[in-house]
Amino acid sequence: MKFGDMVMSVASITVVFALIAFPLEMVFFSALGISGMTSWGYIVSLLVSLFLSALIGGYIFAGKIWEARSEAIAKIAVLWAALVMLFAIIVPGSIADYGLSVKEEYLAANPGATLSTFEWVTWEYMYLDMFSFLMVGMALVLGLIGLYVGSMLRKPKKS
Repeated sequence: MKFGDMVMSVASITVVFALIAFPLEMVFFSALGISGMTSWGYIVSLLVSLFLSALIGGYIFAGKIWEARSEAIAKIAVLWAALVMLFAIIVPGSIADYGLSVKEEYLAANPGATLSTFEWVTWEYMYLDMFSFLMVGMALVLGLIGLYVGSMLRKPKKS
């Protein structure tokens, strides 16, 4: 599988993700909602979106993936996880209440705690690192599984 094919595969996975994420968020958020500090609806929709987008990408590019199966799946999954990591780092900065929610969660877990501005910034960096770690981990695992299953659903024709 050529690098250009991998880039097209990741671009396709990204487009599919963008098209299915919002409808799934609406469905799961309506069904599961917010429980305390956790939005199970969002978490479940994120997991399902990551898996389904990789599954569909694996199905679409099954012919190319079968050329060098495990190597192609691994390379596509790593490239997909790298793109997800960029989103995980950039997106929280565009959400106005991100820092406030991090602060609220910390104070709820540590009542009466006081931190300096530098300590708050450090805590937010750590929180962002944790979020990036989780997003990359989920993208890798669900990407590998989705690409494998998707490519299995459409086996190449024997010649």
